[in-house]
Amino acid sequence: MTLSDTAAVPAPQGARESRGRKGPLAIVDIGSNSVRLVVYESFARTPAVVHNEKAICAIGRNMVSSGRLNEDGIRSALEALARYRMVADAHRVDMREAVATAAARDAPNGNEFVRRAEAAWGGPIRILSGEEEARIAAEGVLAGIPEANGLAADLGGGSLDMVPVKNGRTGAALTFPFGPLRLIDLAKGDCDKAREIVDKGLARLDGLSQIGGPTLYAVGGAWRSFARVDMEETRYPLHVLHHYEIPKGRALKLARVISQMSRKSLDKMGIVSRRRAEALPYGAIVLERLLLKTDLDRVIISAYGLREGILHVQLSPEERQKDPLMEFAASANRRLSRVPTHADELFHWMSPLFANEGRESRRIRQAVCLFSDIGWRRHPDDRAVGAFNQVVTAPFAGASHRARALIATAVFHRYSGDEDFPREITAHNLLSEEDIACAVRLGLVARLGFALSASAVGELPHYALRMTPNRVLLEVPRRREAIAGEPVHKRLAALAQALGRKGEVLVG
Repeated sequence: MTLSDTAAVPAPQGARESRGRKGPLAIVDIGSNSVRLVVYESFARTPAVVHNEKAICAIGRNMVSSGRLNEDGIRSALEALARYRMVADAHRVDMREAVATAAARDAPNGNEFVRRAEAAWGGPIRILSGEEEARIAAEGVLAGIPEANGLAADLGGGSLDMVPVKNGRTGAALTFPFGPLRLIDLAKGDCDKAREIVDKGLARLDGLSQIGGPTLYAVGGAWRSFARVDMEETRYPLHVLHHYEIPKGRALKLARVISQMSRKSLDKMGIVSRRRAEALPYGAIVLERLLLKTDLDRVIISAYGLREGILHVQLSPEERQKDPLMEFAASANRRLSRVPTHADELFHWMSPLFANEGRESRRIRQAVCLFSDIGWRRHPDDRAVGAFNQVVTAPFAGASHRARALIATAVFHRYSGDEDFPREITAHNLLSEEDIACAVRLGLVARLGFALSASAVGELPHYALRMTPNRVLLEVPRRREAIAGEPVHKRLAALAQALGRKGEVLVG
């Protein structure tokens, strides 16, 4: 399993034509357990999701013992696809992509089902090979976590698909026939037997213990449900699944507990949907055996997978290289700020205070500037907390939960000044003392910038901001002296204090 085995991911049908289009697109993913529709606003690096809907149909239920796709599941899937067709029509979708995975691929009646599904959906459906499925899901992981380094593993209802990822590249694809639905059937409901099946399959794979990267990037509904349970058990302060991290030891401990729980017990928890509860113990078993077989030391949940990968491989190389955090923040700035171009001026105006920052710190500061005016329409009493919540839970990729909390906290202080952060907002607890100090500085310098400019373009370049070992200096031209009233002096003083200095206005 090395990156030297990298091969090109086949583009979906119509991908070449899609690159010049601007309208919405619909992607349908027909899995062994669920059938999902996602309608994206446009072809872009971080398109907004206009509509996202799934139906748990379980077409792959009992496929091993019966030899065929489940008839009840087929009926449910066809009903869902007919509905999805109407939804796509209503949104005037510019282009449609539909794929089917393990169950349709492996069942003797899979081709027959796909023909009926195409009639219901109103367009072609491509049956992915196991290798295609694995590679496209890995592309989805890279779309959401560009710096991914380790093993992308997509656990569907019928298969486990794995690909090493590093430096934006994918390695050799592998697929195993033990998704939860198939594993339930193979093991006849015996968890010990399920462990034997998974261990036997993984034992045939050479080199799995030497992936190269430290992280398992977990894709799929069963593993997202696993993460929800972990969040509840640890009282995690931020309910965002994408980029949620679980250390190996904790993941193994929880996997052993969940694998022994009955469906009734899982239902009582109220965390996992009833339709996911049946598959979760077997998803936990696969996770446990995979972690024990490898040197991976943590699990990161990727909410991006096959569907996002289908979109990602259609993008031009230039689009693929764009930073998903910056693209989302820039889009939010264009939609929500009073004067979007002010964010760029704010970023460059404050830069003298951050002369020695690294790449990641600069990236976070740029995101703060782009988000810094999104709360202006809110009621004044809600601007600070409301803007924080809006940023910390926003559906962007390319950022850890720590980075989310840091950016959101900086936006809070842009509106609130140096007042203490509300204790009841626990997402703030993801930050270290150093992170909190950084967020305060970023928020206060943005707050000063808005006091000087009132968000108007062309104002900030009149006022030079610089820092000495003892002072934060704001240079104001004599003809503009009136701008430096009490609000500016107060905000400069608060910023200087946060930087361990005194503030001074130089008029001349």
